[in-house]
Amino acid sequence: MIEDTIAQLEARIQKTDSVKPENKAELLQLLSTLRSEISAISTTHGEDAESIAGFTTVSTHEAMRERKNPELMKASLQGLSSSVAEFEETHPGQVQVVNRVCETLANLGI
Repeated sequence: MIEDTIAQLEARIQKTDSVKPENKAELLQLLSTLRSEISAISTTHGEDAESIAGFTTVSTHEAMRERKNPELMKASLQGLSSSVAEFEETHPGQVQVVNRVCETLANLGI
């Protein structure tokens, strides 16, 4: 399921016109890195990996909406950050990638 979620996110990002090409490329690269990082934990921490993938989906959806809702975007990013908080010490690579996704979305003004 996680692989499917990331693939769907990549497809949505590629199709959207509301994100600049250079930002699309950055987000796609981050998702590729996230895919690699998540695959390592999905077998040992499946539910946690699903949570990370789910909040990544919601955050990406909110970022690509035509009519942005700052409250929903903030809530989705907070959920994403919270879902990986316990990995901060044991899985620093995953936390770093998720933080970069959040920063990239924030830098886009989302």
